[in-house]
Amino acid sequence: MKRAAAVLLLAYALSAFAEKADQDKPTQIEANRMSADDVRRMNIFEGNVVLTKGTLTVRADRIVVRQDAEGYQSATATGAPVRFKQRQDPKEGEKEGRWLDGEALRIEIDDRNQKIELFDKARVNRGGDEVAGNYIFVDQRSDFYTVTSGKSGGRVRAVIQPKIDDGKK
Repeated sequence: MKRAAAVLLLAYALSAFAEKADQDKPTQIEANRMSADDVRRMNIFEGNVVLTKGTLTVRADRIVVRQDAEGYQSATATGAPVRFKQRQDPKEGEKEGRWLDGEALRIEIDDRNQKIELFDKARVNRGGDEVAGNYIFVDQRSDFYTVTSGKSGGRVRAVIQPKIDDGKK
């Protein structure tokens, strides 16, 4: 039971973007291998890892989940790339929520500080609006995002779709 609780972190952290109904759905994880180290409070899922919880799907080569002495969890997902997709709750005036999807070579999730970091070739798309850079930082408490190009000196990219008001057509 302790091991199963530890893997819920990734689903929980990404659920800040999700449909509220996803929170009540079970988390399912499939992988080629799983190992657990109760002394170090660590679970490792390797090989074609697929995590699903409601509308959330995460695909990675490897997911490592750690739990500190106070019960807070952190997770690192790696892949070529790690990909996630999830539907958000509808905003006012929308019939259904927009899809949020993203990818990076590494995604780190910190439950204690409610932060998500996407490293290396990071991209997040929400309903057609997209940001990309070498690093994306998300503070879930304030819904604050930062995108940087990293040390390589590259540039960040954003695509912002026009908001169409159906009532003005």
